[in-house]
Amino acid sequence: MPIILVTNDDGVNAPGLISLFNAMKELGDAYIVAPDRERSAVSHSLTMHRPLKVEELMEHVYSTNGTPTDCVAIGISKILAERPALVVSGINKGANLGDDITYSGTVSAAIESTIMGIPSFAVSLVIEKQPALPLHFDTASRIAVVIGRYILEKSLPYDTLLNVNVPDVQINSIKGIKFTRQGKRIYDNSIQETFDPNGKKHYWIGGGEPYWEHGEDTDIQAIQSGYISVTPLHLDLTNYEALEFLKQRWPFNV
Repeated sequence: MPIILVTNDDGVNAPGLISLFNAMKELGDAYIVAPDRERSAVSHSLTMHRPLKVEELMEHVYSTNGTPTDCVAIGISKILAERPALVVSGINKGANLGDDITYSGTVSAAIESTIMGIPSFAVSLVIEKQPALPLHFDTASRIAVVIGRYILEKSLPYDTLLNVNVPDVQINSIKGIKFTRQGKRIYDNSIQETFDPNGKKHYWIGGGEPYWEHGEDTDIQAIQSGYISVTPLHLDLTNYEALEFLKQRWPFNV
């Protein structure tokens, strides 16, 4: 059976991770290597200033006191007996849409394994501000099985991972899957001022009101229309159009 590595940024005890882990057992020999606590919004951070501890919590389940990127790097290089055929990161409790993917530890875990040449995808459950409980991690897990099976059979293009966002609804309420591009989102008033008991000013990053780019083919529009969004992300960040522009118009040589 293929080995499948499952990780996240919400912590090793997160219900989304457990749901995904159980679902991936349908496709192969699944392992968890995940942070020992929530590590949301750490992006592609790699711990280099201190040693990392790995704890085996039960069979096939490991935690580390590092970031999601650490988990993938250590899991593949040191914990698993052989390289996994697939890495799946999630299920994130909340969306990873638009520019938010640049901050996401969930997506960055899949980026790390893609850098290592392993087919990977990240999956997130898009939750409303005041969601009705229980959350539908089961829906996202079923979609993850479909996508995971496809990747195991067909693989993915070179240096490419999938960023998957699933509406928080029952699976029979999903309208379908749309293949999308990354949208744009800007937060207004996202940095708040606060004061400690001594009157010293501090700043709290987070919150704010999001403004979305509208576009029929964006990840955000797909979710708002009741569809699953699947966005292929490419690791090569080069702007080739700008590269040619600069080559042709740069006015002097250094």
